Amino acid sequence: MWQETGFCRFLKEKRRERTMTVREMAERSGLSSGYYSDLESGRRNPPEREILDKMLAVLNASDDDKKVFYDLAGKARSEAPPDLPEYINENEVVRVALRLAKDQGDTTRVWNRFIDFLEEEKGDGPDD
Repeated sequence: MWQETGFCRFLKEKRRERTMTVREMAERSGLSSGYYSDLESGRRNPPEREILDKMLAVLNASDDDKKVFYDLAGKARSEAPPDLPEYINENEVVRVALRLAKDQGDTTRVWNRFIDFLEEEKGDGPDD
């Protein structure tokens, strides 16, 4: 049984915003029309990152849209968003932090403070 997910809806919405047909989107992404149609309808799980990146390039997606796209793909696959595993695997401190947070239960307040700190360090904080 197939199921339309947030990933499917987002992909379809972005393709339509670019006024592309399913066939055009598939061809530009290097995919068959049938496979691409299956992605939009939820009959297939989101593909691996390499294919997602091709689709994002065809869509000329913004950085914010890329993040949403990766998050929705990961959620649909019940996995981490495809842009994160390499970073997590290459950084022991990230793995330690994630495991600590996982073991502590509700750490939303702490993560929000951490995000605020990172945004300030980057220069994207609310005061900039």
